[in-house]
Amino acid sequence: MRSPRDYPLLDCRHFLGNLLDTSPLPSTLLDPRELDLDQALQLLQQAGALLPEAEPYSRPWMQGVIDALCDLSSKDALTGLVNRRSFEMALGREVDRVARSGEPALLLMLDIDHFKAVNDSYGHPAGDLVIQSVARAITQVVRPMDTVARVGGEEFAIILPNCPSSFGAMVAERLRERVAEQRVEVAPGQQLQVTVSLGGAFAPQWVRSSSLLWIERADRQLYRAKAEGRNRACLEAHTDSLVSAEEKGMLFAVTQQDSE
Repeated sequence: MRSPRDYPLLDCRHFLGNLLDTSPLPSTLLDPRELDLDQALQLLQQAGALLPEAEPYSRPWMQGVIDALCDLSSKDALTGLVNRRSFEMALGREVDRVARSGEPALLLMLDIDHFKAVNDSYGHPAGDLVIQSVARAITQVVRPMDTVARVGGEEFAIILPNCPSSFGAMVAERLRERVAEQRVEVAPGQQLQVTVSLGGAFAPQWVRSSSLLWIERADRQLYRAKAEGRNRACLEAHTDSLVSAEEKGMLFAVTQQDSE
């Protein structure tokens, strides 16, 4: 039996939208009113999700419930960032895109320095405030096209498509500086300053690689940043590939032949 993760998200929405069609078509279609949606609606209410102002169980209303649940399942509850599952899907798509287009793309792994000491000294609620503060700092620096995810307790990942090596180094340093500038109020009159370490690696251009290898390479640079004293950004050496229009056409032709 296949699990829900075996089906693409958009296909899932399309399938459910057809399944819940309330128009007077064949009687084999499911009547939405037969569904028990109490737990789903409670979950959305707790998350503050907004549903369309439509007749309950109508097609627009059901589509709104489906979209809200899909959105909720792709987000990290604490920060509102993309969660690990959605990050892995986005990373896989980016690997394929770079292999086809040859455009540079950077993966940054970011870790809060000495985070365990924050939890031990001030408690987990303070740790949550620190995580939320770092998440806000990241989103203030990156572009709308970039994907920011919380992938672990105090670890974040950022996918930067179409990112030349000179721009990547600048963004990594801006992220480090922005976090260090912040003061996190963990209690009345009590503020903390935290720092982060970053490691980055570029996806190999014009080469079919894997998401796992890309993450491992970025993680090695993150470990290097920590080993060198933390509060720094280390990026893997990279040279942007220059390919002519004619060479691109030949590469695309080869890729299309391979897929046939």
